[in-house]
Amino acid sequence: MVIAGVSETYTDLVTTVFSSTIAAKAWFATAAVILALVQVTTAARIYGKLRFLPERGRAIATTHRWSGRVAFLCTLPVFFHCVTILGFQTPDARVAAHSLLGTFLYGVFAAKVLVVRDHSLPAWALPSAGLTLASLLLALWLTSSLWYFTTVRFGF
Repeated sequence: MVIAGVSETYTDLVTTVFSSTIAAKAWFATAAVILALVQVTTAARIYGKLRFLPERGRAIATTHRWSGRVAFLCTLPVFFHCVTILGFQTPDARVAAHSLLGTFLYGVFAAKVLVVRDHSLPAWALPSAGLTLASLLLALWLTSSLWYFTTVRFGF
């Protein structure tokens, strides 16, 4: 009964802005993926791989940090709905792949945070962890939000 109360409250809250909880998940995930692309782009600039952005410095570092923080925050409502309301499901290949990928997301996130803090690791560890996290988030988006936008509806 407690979960039902949480589910109803969550649904009431989310549907004040979005047409459904699934639409909210699709848009929050889309925002997270866009911010992950900002993360990858600014990281590439920090590592000197892109030249079209402003010089490495405070603005790029601040943009990189805050885009990551906000991307993480955007994943929390999606995580809450998937874990507490839907749970692990395997009715078809898309949903099974999405459920499997979702189980790894926060583990990869935690690993990336640990890699950021550990300066004794090789130089390739941080970009590898960041790209793994961004790739996993993109794969989750492809198996959920893209499906929603192309199959159900594109809108709030």
